[in-house]
Amino acid sequence: MTAGSRSARIQGLVAKEAARRGARVSVLDVCTAAVAALPIGGAGVSAMSRNSASHPLCSTDTISERLEELQLTLGEGPGVDAFTRGGAVLTPDLRADDVHARWPVFAPAAAEAGADAVFAFPLQIGAISPGVLDMYATTPGGLDTEDLADALAFADTATLLLLGAGGDGPENGGLADLGGYRAEIDQATGMLTEQLGVGLQEAFIRLRAHAYSHGRRLADVAADVVARRLRFPRDPDQTDDDT
Repeated sequence: MTAGSRSARIQGLVAKEAARRGARVSVLDVCTAAVAALPIGGAGVSAMSRNSASHPLCSTDTISERLEELQLTLGEGPGVDAFTRGGAVLTPDLRADDVHARWPVFAPAAAEAGADAVFAFPLQIGAISPGVLDMYATTPGGLDTEDLADALAFADTATLLLLGAGGDGPENGGLADLGGYRAEIDQATGMLTEQLGVGLQEAFIRLRAHAYSHGRRLADVAADVVARRLRFPRDPDQTDDDT
């Protein structure tokens, strides 16, 4: 199969998912179509940047949602590495010793969430990389040559959608959701720089650490900071909750 015909077939599958929803095509349709076409249990997309936090855009189920949140909160995992390296990161067995050594916190947490294998693909065109497409399987094992080629085509389609001018609303996992999500996390990070007297990177690390240690979504913690329901002490060893 030529690259052009494969791309056209994948884009057709994605368009059918959007038509089924009765909405414009979004990255959610890429994930849903990938789950239907590939031997995977679920998929998710996160927008990523080298200068700020990553932001989950969509996921097909609770496990893929958890995987996106784990990587966002921990700052480690196949999606993080795929974005940093600019190449696919294929992990056929999350319980392998070398995988645990590579991601000592993410690997066991992802396995506990229900994933046995994870495949991450950077979304990129040239030097532009707006995010990552993550897929997981509930049994160990890799993707064969045809499945891998399809997965890369799904990633290319997601890239085109993220770099396009359109996007559906938050209920459809489209780009309109990114603005509010990102703005609140960025606002909370900025507030913490003033509150703690630290730089943006350290403030975000504190925000992320609190979310992970309390088992909460980063967006929810950020919302509490912005609403002044949560204050962080200057000493990170103290409790972060307002008294």
